[in-house]
Amino acid sequence: MAFEISEIKPIRKKLGITQSELAKQANISQSLIAKIEAGTLDPTYSKAKKIFEVLNSLSKSKELKAKNIMNKKLISINPETKIKNAIKEMRKHGISQIPVLKNNNCVGLVSETIILNSFTKKDISKVEDIMGDCPPIISKDTSIEIVSNLLKFYPIVLVSEKGDLQGLITKSDILKAI
Repeated sequence: MAFEISEIKPIRKKLGITQSELAKQANISQSLIAKIEAGTLDPTYSKAKKIFEVLNSLSKSKELKAKNIMNKKLISINPETKIKNAIKEMRKHGISQIPVLKNNNCVGLVSETIILNSFTKKDISKVEDIMGDCPPIISKDTSIEIVSNLLKFYPIVLVSEKGDLQGLITKSDILKAI
């Protein structure tokens, strides 16, 4: 991430750290930070680089991750579930889409839209007859920026750790975090 010298103070304040804390982590004096922020001193390249490295590191560590906003209550159905039961489950929990799992592995997704589109088809009774593709599965440490971009194309994103599903994220979860 590229920074301008004039951005040091606003970024530092946004990160919620003092001049002293920034100075200590960058291994420079607090008075140097104060002079740079006041615009009375132009730092050397090496000093500016230290400051920017600390700010970059802090901004990454304070960035929200999928694990911070995911819904840990993973409601799912299996492919053999009758469509009528899937609808009941969705109503019961007030959700508009539900992942389809088999042996704790995602095999598809059922949404209100998919169900509505299936009413015109005959000889369908089970979820496996109508389910869509599985939504993306991401790591718990995926940044919110990536999650929000995925949610532009998918109704939900599943969160996994070492192959074990831990939760899910919807657009609503992102909005709650803002």
